[in-house]
Amino acid sequence: MRTLSLGCALFAFWLLLSGHYTGLLITFGVLSCVGILALAHRMGVVDEEGHPIHLALGGLLYWPWLFLEIAKSAWGVTRLILDPRLPISPTMIKVKSTQKTRIGVNIFANSITLTPGTISVEVEGNAITVHAITAGGAAELKEGDMDRRVTAFEGAS
Repeated sequence: MRTLSLGCALFAFWLLLSGHYTGLLITFGVLSCVGILALAHRMGVVDEEGHPIHLALGGLLYWPWLFLEIAKSAWGVTRLILDPRLPISPTMIKVKSTQKTRIGVNIFANSITLTPGTISVEVEGNAITVHAITAGGAAELKEGDMDRRVTAFEGAS
């Protein structure tokens, strides 16, 4: 199933980038995708971590929420930068993640970094060291809303 979904994704991506829909070029695209799939299968990278198709449905709820959080944080950082007093209070905190898999912890750490004003500095097991540009941003992260949403996203499979 993973191999089939990866093949479909690769072919769709190839078709999107190609922009040519002649029989010969589509045949070359299919052959290229089959070759890549054979190579990926031989390397053993078509697995739950390498192609997490099981997270696709959970992503339909998580990604729009994350994009909204990114937009809100970007606006907040913009206001900080434009404020003549520059009211920043850089803070380093450790945040515990409740995710059960490495992919879940990775999604959580990357979501933190994608959100302007916070950066995941280090991941040790289920503890993530985060640098936040303000103490308020650190406190908001400590509240755990993002952690809960990533755990729900991870468990939606």
